[in-house]
Amino acid sequence: MTSVPAPPAPHATAGVAVEINKPVPAHVVAVLAFDGMAPFELGVVVEVFGLARPELGDIPWYELRVCSAEPGRDLRVVGGFTLRAEHGLDVLAAADTVIIPGVSAAGGPIAKPLVDALLEAHARGARLVSICSGAFALAATGLLDGRRATTHWRYARTLAERRPAIEVDPDVLYVDNGDVLTSAGSAAGIDLCLYLIRADHGAAVANTVARRFVVPPHREGGQAQFIEAAVGDIGPGAVDDGITQSMAWAMRRLHAPLSVAALAREARMSERSYLRHFTRRNGVSPIRWVISQRVCASLPLLESGEGTVDEVAAAVGFDATATYRHHFTRQMRTTPTAYRKAFVRVAARP
Repeated sequence: MTSVPAPPAPHATAGVAVEINKPVPAHVVAVLAFDGMAPFELGVVVEVFGLARPELGDIPWYELRVCSAEPGRDLRVVGGFTLRAEHGLDVLAAADTVIIPGVSAAGGPIAKPLVDALLEAHARGARLVSICSGAFALAATGLLDGRRATTHWRYARTLAERRPAIEVDPDVLYVDNGDVLTSAGSAAGIDLCLYLIRADHGAAVANTVARRFVVPPHREGGQAQFIEAAVGDIGPGAVDDGITQSMAWAMRRLHAPLSVAALAREARMSERSYLRHFTRRNGVSPIRWVISQRVCASLPLLESGEGTVDEVAAAVGFDATATYRHHFTRQMRTTPTAYRKAFVRVAARP
């Protein structure tokens, strides 16, 4: 469903073949609005796909459609205001990408007109995406049966109980099944939207949008770190400053060996104190964080199509390709080779 430049079509004029460049149809993204919704997830979708991106030059951007089952009607939004969607479910069913924000996980069954519109969109080849409890709407279509999916960790057990045919994974930020994608809690919608941009336009474009958002283009880990890891208070002074300095120092040296001892020295702390404060602040150990950053640093190298996987592994500081493959697969849920095949074709497009 990615929008790509159309090849020139031949046109016969006086016996001479003339090539005419056809306009590239925009990739239409439709997002559902409904009465009683929370605004954050809708705002994320509008911010990502609805804003003009002059910084991207002539890259064709998306066209956004906000849709509802009752277009033109005022919809109440959490926080005490209303919004009005111009488009109906017919427009949603005709879109290239359909995004469903969080619906009420405790409510009744998903309305049949919405289910029908989602099935119609899917049958046309559209990409269906959910944010947070929006997974319950996708689940109602049956399209997640026999597949892996995620939702907010608070609702994961409920989804699994209601739809036992779905393999519910409560620990990840998002799951990509190709035609149907699901994400975890509201903020994970940002991660998934950036992932969609990366899949459509490559790493450089996704990174540019992430910078405008002031968020990382890819976050390591999943919901488990937010469920299990208590985030301690970060007080003022040398402890926080030292950890911040050590992290910035490490980011400049991912290609080189990095140890807890070296990081602690840079922070001017003992190893034991550094480990305690770093883990309390970041929810992961220093070494786990370094591994995550190395995997993230390898993504644009893989996407460029240059160099072997062995060379990419060495360039980001892994001393063995097998170690790189292990950590990459654990973090990205795919292999470096499969990732390269999926994304290098995006970079190769005209």
